[in-house]
Amino acid sequence: MTYPINVPALGSNIATAQTQKLPQAVKKGFNLLKKGLVNDAITTFKKVLKTRPQSLQARLGLAIAYRRAGKISAAWNAYQKVLEVDGSNQLALKSIGLLGTYRPQWNAKGIGALTTLLQFNSNDGEARGLRATLYSYQGRFAEAIADYQIALNGNPTPDTILGAAQTYSYTGDFPKALQLFNRYQGTGKNIQGFAAVAYGRTLRETGNAAGAVQVLEAQLQRSSGLDTVAIETRKELAIAYLGTQKKAQALAILDPLKGRADTLLPLARALNEIRKSTNNPALTQQVGNLYRQALTNNPNPSSQLLKEAGDVFSGLPQGKQAALQLYRQALSKSPSDRGLQIKQLALENKLGLLTKNALKQRLFPIFQNLPNKPAQLQPLALALADIDNPDPELLPVYQNFLQPRVTSSGVNVPFLYFRVAQIYLQLQDMTSARQALAAYTTTSQGKKDLAPQLLAAEIERQEGNFQASARRYQALLGTNPGNDIVNAAWQGLAGVRLQQKRYQEALAAYDQLLALNPQNLNIQLGRTSIAYQAKMISQVQAEGFLNNWLATQPATNTPPELFSLVTALPTTPQRVPLYNYLVQIEPSNIRLQMRLVQAIAERSPALARARVKRLLANLPQNSNTDQLQAELARAIGDFDRAGKAYERILATEPDNTDALAALGGIRFEQRQFDSAQQVYTEVVELKPDDKEARRALAGLNAIMDKPLAALAQLEQLQLEQISQGATDVDVSRQMQQLREDFLLRRGFQPPWESYERRGKDSK
Repeated sequence: MTYPINVPALGSNIATAQTQKLPQAVKKGFNLLKKGLVNDAITTFKKVLKTRPQSLQARLGLAIAYRRAGKISAAWNAYQKVLEVDGSNQLALKSIGLLGTYRPQWNAKGIGALTTLLQFNSNDGEARGLRATLYSYQGRFAEAIADYQIALNGNPTPDTILGAAQTYSYTGDFPKALQLFNRYQGTGKNIQGFAAVAYGRTLRETGNAAGAVQVLEAQLQRSSGLDTVAIETRKELAIAYLGTQKKAQALAILDPLKGRADTLLPLARALNEIRKSTNNPALTQQVGNLYRQALTNNPNPSSQLLKEAGDVFSGLPQGKQAALQLYRQALSKSPSDRGLQIKQLALENKLGLLTKNALKQRLFPIFQNLPNKPAQLQPLALALADIDNPDPELLPVYQNFLQPRVTSSGVNVPFLYFRVAQIYLQLQDMTSARQALAAYTTTSQGKKDLAPQLLAAEIERQEGNFQASARRYQALLGTNPGNDIVNAAWQGLAGVRLQQKRYQEALAAYDQLLALNPQNLNIQLGRTSIAYQAKMISQVQAEGFLNNWLATQPATNTPPELFSLVTALPTTPQRVPLYNYLVQIEPSNIRLQMRLVQAIAERSPALARARVKRLLANLPQNSNTDQLQAELARAIGDFDRAGKAYERILATEPDNTDALAALGGIRFEQRQFDSAQQVYTEVVELKPDDKEARRALAGLNAIMDKPLAALAQLEQLQLEQISQGATDVDVSRQMQQLREDFLLRRGFQPPWESYERRGKDSK
């Protein structure tokens, strides 16, 4: 939504129209204008034109007279007639530009007239300011800013300064807008009307919510009724109240807007902002209903309205399908709108209708032959910012939009820095990820956004700093953020606990997620994966849930939770087609590559080795790929290569317990039991709660002929699990086997091995 920009009042320009040699009748008309006898002047000019229809002076006089009489439509038509006689008449061109600000349907012709005028006189600051205003009315903000930048470098009028301030506010460059609003006030003039609405928004966005409330309350007091200015003032005031923690006032100030057809969208926009800030579920339905009503009241909605409604519905719970339909409808009206194309593709990917790889392939053609005009680049940049965790191959596209030559021309989408940080994180380039994230947090938008905290926590998790990551997630949850942040924080915390093998806490986090999103199948899938890893459900139950998911969901729906469950379950050749499909989507997924290689190896060890060799040959030899090299080598039994890769990891990350435990497993496979025991002992010292490492130590004690020590370790582990309400069938089975072996070695036969008992049980 944009607000009209204040424009200068219409002047007479009589002196400009007069020349030294005027026909007597025309001179009479101008004299009548000077005396204020406007209607008489109109009559006089009309008489002249009956006999001299090509008289330029008479046509100009009539246009000026109509304008002075307030007959704007007649003046507009009269100036068009002037241009029919003299297409380069600068007075008519500027007047058409000025009149073009009065009605939306005149905007385009006004821009055209001023463009012609500036070709004759590029230094006309007033004309450039007027064209900037018209560009802003059309939503062509980058072009408006380009004009304002030139006009502001000259000797701009106060109206030009004020118009520029509003435009910068609309485009989200609030620091620049605030500077210009202050500059305008420095001329001694007050900010009123729509400009006051933009000023209030600017103050709020620059951290001065109290100042915004003061400005907007003053503007509301100047309103005598509920005109367009008052409606927009109430909308902005509601959001400003929210910034000063006055939630009741925020809702109350909107009461007069309810039940009116002309206030549907301003009310919906305000309530949507309140909904996002307060987590008030009651507002979700209201916002959705208001947008539906606005669309119903407009049987032929513009693509702009459809896109706005789509943007809102895409952020509502269970609203993404409706958003997709709105985007598709908008594209049917504007099929060449690249920004809309990107939005639709991004949403199809979120809904599981388009794979990440397919999304990437569909996006590349859109970014071929990019337009040069910033006004056309801005919507593309905004749409790019909607793509979560973009494919790393798209990094050059994002970097191109962040180039100084582009941003300085009017593209202003700070969230692109956040997306670039996500890409670098996928590339394991933590330094660049932190730099991109820092660039975002220095912007006015980034300073208020909690999303950087989520990404910072994920960086810490991937670096192995689990405690710091968990603390950051917990701190976020303590701020009572919006639903999206809450969900992401619980998922992130579950991921940390899962990596720490603190399964009960990971399960508790997913229980919180399910309580907030009981119908979300992705969350149910994630909880199943964790419950299986925590040994709370059996392999049969986990596979049953997976099979049901695969049977009921489209193949393109591949959320992270699906990868988690598939790689948690044991390898089976029956799932080779699934492994192959998922590997195409996430080729860098180490555990998934392992499952595929292991499954192939069961059928053909030679094929598995050949596949691993191809994969390893295509991997860059650096620390970022050591983990993948190690796991793949281990999958085909190349323990020497795997061991060396883990040793390289530990040389730079000595506290990496996952790599250390994996190295212990390698030493075990190599039958270097003393070395394996030493490694697992170190793992337990670093992570006393690592149950798998403790079980491995017990197994090694058994192998090294220390059954009593092994039993003691397993009994302690079992007691701890029972105290946490969990049972581990593998631990129980391992203990039973140790007892059997021990009894047999002592010359006793356990009762469950008695042939008499077996015979009785079989009867």
